Amino acid sequence: MLQDMRYKVRLQESEEGYAIWCPSLPGCWSQGETKEEAINNIKDAIKLYLETIEELNQDWDN
Repeated sequence: MLQDMRYKVRLQESEEGYAIWCPSLPGCWSQGETKEEAINNIKDAIKLYLETIEELNQDWDN
């Protein structure tokens, strides 16, 4: 089960809007047209990233 955790993210304005990524989770990044959209998108990306890692670890243990 996933716990309620906080991760620092980096936000950078780009030509398309905003790029956002989580430095502590390699490859976990997203984007959005606005800051708010980018932040909401990275929350979803972090959740999916952690769920995938958890599934992979369960497969590894079996």
